Amino acid sequence: MNIKNYRTQFIQELSPIYDAGEAESFFYLILEEKNQLKRIDLALNPDLTFSDEEIQLWNSILEQLKLEIPVQYLLGKTSFYGLDFEVNENVLIPRPETEELVEWIIQSTKVEVGSQKLSFDSAQDDSGKIKILDIGTGSGCIAVSLAKNIPNAQVFAIDVSGKALATAQKNAVINEVEVNFIKTDILKTNDLEKLPTVILSGVEGQLPTTFDIIVSNPPYVRELEKQEIKKNVLDNEPHLALFVDDNDALVFYRKIAELALKNLSPNGQLFFEINQYLGKEMMELLEKMGFKNVELRKDIYGNDRMIRGTR
Repeated sequence: MNIKNYRTQFIQELSPIYDAGEAESFFYLILEEKNQLKRIDLALNPDLTFSDEEIQLWNSILEQLKLEIPVQYLLGKTSFYGLDFEVNENVLIPRPETEELVEWIIQSTKVEVGSQKLSFDSAQDDSGKIKILDIGTGSGCIAVSLAKNIPNAQVFAIDVSGKALATAQKNAVINEVEVNFIKTDILKTNDLEKLPTVILSGVEGQLPTTFDIIVSNPPYVRELEKQEIKKNVLDNEPHLALFVDDNDALVFYRKIAELALKNLSPNGQLFFEINQYLGKEMMELLEKMGFKNVELRKDIYGNDRMIRGTR
């Protein structure tokens, strides 16, 4: 079958569920992954065809898309901050807004004060490594991206899900970085340096006593906001990583901020991705806890999405 003709059929069949632009983007994502063809290849070779076997594969994917299974799960991968990541039903699909958080952290390590680069007071050891902790790492997208883009970083990442950590470890290997992964429930942790013996790069050991940067994109969608979540997200992505109780929506932020007060170096920085409706509450939380220079930032869509505080 002619690929251009199939493309038209593909978009038409998905049009009751997705808009034409989104359906077309799915088509080209799949085309590149399954057939190693790009949009330009189809433009230059309009007579390209699918074999019968390829049509069967495409029809199977099409039927799953009609069930609103995310295309990233069907392909088993996605792109984040210019890197490839494996994704599956055990981890959230990384969002563009989180790329903005990663960019903010990377740029914060490059800020210059006069002629001197921003320095952290105590966590750096003799090797000059910036110690970073990502809490609730999921696919590892934040931790891996920071390890890849901050040459002098030593990155640690925590998650409560063993299956999520297995995916994150694969992503560290895919992107050729070293990240130390730890399985623990952060809500049951009272002091990071007193965590039980953990596995760091396959070796038993303990977390550092202090970090220069702590970052987290924890669960923050309230149950009352479920109606705003798209069906493909609600039915497929892990609720453990998405939702919090309406009556204590800041439970993860408060706990992580408490730990940061103990385990951030002087002038160390705490970064969060946040619920767009709770920017004011997050500002008040961090300021009341004693963090300095608290800064709230909007995402590309104009929503309050990121916050930073300095110990």
